[in-house]
Amino acid sequence: MNIETLYSLYLRSQNVSTDTRNIPLKSLFFALKGENFNGNEFASAAIKSGALFSIVDEKEFADENNDIYYVEDTLNALQKLAQYHRQKLNIPIIALTGSNGKTTTKELITAVLSKKYQVASTVGNLNNHIGVPLTLLSIHPNHEIAVVEMGANHQMEIDFLSKIAQPDFGYITNFGKAHLEGFGGVDGVIRGKSELYNHLREHSKTVFVNCDDEKQIELTKDIRKITFGQNPQSKFPIKYSKSLNGHCPEIIYESTHILSQLVGEYNQSNVAAALAIGLTFEVPLELIKEAIEEYQSDNNRSQIILRNNQEIILDAYNANPTSMEAALQNFSKIEGEKAVILGDMFELGETSLSEHKIIADLVEKLGFNTIYLIGKNFSQSFDKEQNNVKTFINRTEAEKFLSENPPTEKHLFIKGSRGMALEKLLDIFPN
Repeated sequence: MNIETLYSLYLRSQNVSTDTRNIPLKSLFFALKGENFNGNEFASAAIKSGALFSIVDEKEFADENNDIYYVEDTLNALQKLAQYHRQKLNIPIIALTGSNGKTTTKELITAVLSKKYQVASTVGNLNNHIGVPLTLLSIHPNHEIAVVEMGANHQMEIDFLSKIAQPDFGYITNFGKAHLEGFGGVDGVIRGKSELYNHLREHSKTVFVNCDDEKQIELTKDIRKITFGQNPQSKFPIKYSKSLNGHCPEIIYESTHILSQLVGEYNQSNVAAALAIGLTFEVPLELIKEAIEEYQSDNNRSQIILRNNQEIILDAYNANPTSMEAALQNFSKIEGEKAVILGDMFELGETSLSEHKIIADLVEKLGFNTIYLIGKNFSQSFDKEQNNVKTFINRTEAEKFLSENPPTEKHLFIKGSRGMALEKLLDIFPN
């Protein structure tokens, strides 16, 4: 099947799906394969569940009489279809990546732009080689602008995603100690994420640059850019207030004060980026302020939860040494008794144990009332016996202990990598 024929099927459909557990009516289903599943086996079930067409890459499952069509590789077909669709679009596309804060920043940008435009945006964190094509294919004629998040854990991944999305604008939130194993260290992270800059440079597109980040300034000196930050020479000069007891400080642009509901000083630059991008696309300042101040995180990122007179800061969607350190430093500024529950950080390669030890030493130095460390690496990183420190080899062991000995501190901070699923610990805290 050639791309024009596949595109005609897409245009007759209302959605694109890769999961038979959730098949929207009149959708185009792609039978993807993984280590533990073969989507080809469900192509017929997808049609019965309401899909208009199924695309398979094993001939034995093809049945054009029942709208099941064969291609050589369904994943490649999905990606090529998204790229082809992108070339038909005539709207600006903003791509963003970075080690920390990209999903929160994407959500803020989307909230701001939605005050003026019909916005297509990455759902959740569907930001990989499957999620980016699905995001592009969710762009319909009524959309006026799109925000596409790109994630990566190895070299040339951002380059590949950029070729599919062909963004007009780009933004990199920061470079940090994330996915060190795949990228081969911090320098590898910088090279990998900067593939977005390379793409924008090559195609004479535009980057948004935080002028407070010297590395970003250095890497974008020969690219057309829109700047923001505390430097008064920025296109959008922004003032940052000091921390308000661990919560995100307000930012000030001209005479407008904007105070988000997010946690942490580390979210100031995310808010500032959303402000700058909104101003670039001529969203009225009062609507930008409204969008930012209305936004509440509900996706396990910088999420504030009140349970039985305890304030729980849940930041359990992901973790790496850079984000962990920033979050702990911020949490230490909150007044009152505090406890931390930390889970292992993944994909750190041969530096894993040493990076966990650095965080364990920091936690001890910051003087929290009670410390709970969960996971294979964290359980090995604290070699002193202290009454206020508890270590657990896994979450199940921690759940059992915490259900019988729940933390009593007024403020509680929970953070770990996605694989630790620490949000499940919320079940032990009564509403």
